[in-house]
Amino acid sequence: MDELDLLKKDWQKKETNLPRLTYEEIYKMIWKKSSSVVRWIFYISIIEFLLPHLLYLIPSFRNEMDYNFAKSLGINNWIVALTIVQYAVAIYFIFQFYKRYKEISVLDDARKLMKRIFRTRQTVKHYVLFCLAMVLLIFAVFIVGMALDDNLVETLNLKNQSVDPEQLKWLLIGVMTVAGILFTGLLAGIYFLLYGLLTRKLSRNYIELKRMEA
Repeated sequence: MDELDLLKKDWQKKETNLPRLTYEEIYKMIWKKSSSVVRWIFYISIIEFLLPHLLYLIPSFRNEMDYNFAKSLGINNWIVALTIVQYAVAIYFIFQFYKRYKEISVLDDARKLMKRIFRTRQTVKHYVLFCLAMVLLIFAVFIVGMALDDNLVETLNLKNQSVDPEQLKWLLIGVMTVAGILFTGLLAGIYFLLYGLLTRKLSRNYIELKRMEA
C-alpha cells in the first residue's frame, strides 16, 4: 500500500486522532503522482529512442547492424523508408508525452485532470502498438525479401552439396519467422513492464478521481 492509499484511507475514516484530509489535499496528492508518472513515461521514451543509437557507436555492434543483408535481398530502400517512418513517428510520440506532462503539471481542475490521464493512457497504448507493429513489419519485409530471392542460399554463402538449396531456403525463412514472433513477444513483455506498470498507476488515479467527483 503506497502513500496515497494510506492517505485516502485516513481521509475516509470517520473517527481518528489525526487531522482529516480535505478534498483539495487528496486531489493535490493524485495530481502530483500523475504528473510524476507521465514525466517518467516521457523520460523512458527518450531513453528507448536513444539507446539503439548509443549501441551503434560500438564498432562491433555497428558492424552487425549494417544494411548489407538488406541490400543483398534488394529490400534496402524498404528498410530505409520504414526506418525513417519509425523515427518520425517515435519523435512525434515523444513530443506527445512531453505535451501530456506539461498539460498535467499545470492543471487545477479534477475533471480536466481525468481527461488528461485518459488521453495519456491512450497515447501510451497507441505508441506501444505502433512500435510492435513496426517490428513485425520489418521482419515481414525481410521474410518477403528472402522468399523472393531465388539465390538466397548463395547470397548467405550457405551452399552445401548435401542439403537441397530450396529446402534450406524455406528453413531459413521459417527461422526468421519464428525469430520475428519471439522478438516481438519479448519486446511486448518489456513494454508491458516499462509502460504497463506506469499506466496502471494512472488508471488507479483516474478511478480515484472519478469516485471523488461522483
